[in-house]
Amino acid sequence: MRASLLQIRVDPDESPDSRRERAASLVRDQAGADLVVLPELWPVGAFAFDSFETEAEPLRGPTYEAMHAAARDAGVWLHAGSIVERDPVSGTLYNTSLVFQPDGELATTYRKIHRFGFDRGEAVLLGRGTEPVTVPHPKATLGLATCYDLRFPELFRALVDAEPEGARVFVVPAGWPAKRAAHWSLLARARAVENQAYVLACGTAGTHAGVPQAGRSAIIDPWGEILAEAPDAEETVLDADLDPAQVDKTRESFPVLKDRVRELGVPEA
Repeated sequence: MRASLLQIRVDPDESPDSRRERAASLVRDQAGADLVVLPELWPVGAFAFDSFETEAEPLRGPTYEAMHAAARDAGVWLHAGSIVERDPVSGTLYNTSLVFQPDGELATTYRKIHRFGFDRGEAVLLGRGTEPVTVPHPKATLGLATCYDLRFPELFRALVDAEPEGARVFVVPAGWPAKRAAHWSLLARARAVENQAYVLACGTAGTHAGVPQAGRSAIIDPWGEILAEAPDAEETVLDADLDPAQVDKTRESFPVLKDRVRELGVPEA
């Protein structure tokens, strides 16, 4: 399973429309990959809070149209990162991920559950998603999470436990700040190790609203080993081959998930 992570540069001197065209071209260049991943909120910038209202778009808006066409042209599964989505009924804004099939059709969406900001920024400007989401990719079930979600291991447990088949590959687009880059790398590996699953952690390059980005996108295997990692926050394409069977092999050879105690505090009979 060939995965390609596109660590897109997001800077204020480039318009969202120009960036959509550039991102679409990069997606088309990945023809032959089994899965292509873009970062969080790359059309506007994860920290460009002042632009969320003006740059919000409907689900099937300009980013959808550009990514729909790019996925179809390249013939790839595409996790197109996320957009600021405006709900057509309530008007509420959401941080919404879009996943496309190789024919360009929308496979699913995921509204970010954990909003960053501590009563500021995203936490007050955006609505909260409520449902964990998995995607039945033909080579391995994907579990979706976005940026700040990475700090909440219970979400990843829910994705592993999902029916009819739990996640074997976590896809985590992000706009993670450079000053907490060490946390980004540490938490991505932790989610891989504790769930014995692959993690595709795709960050942005550049600067969002004066906030330098961590970059350091990474592809991590079920033992927590780094298969590929961007060395810095420059725009780059990161590739690696995944072996979905390795997830089952790891869980069978070291069956830690079978020892989970789901109801703590209840004494054994």
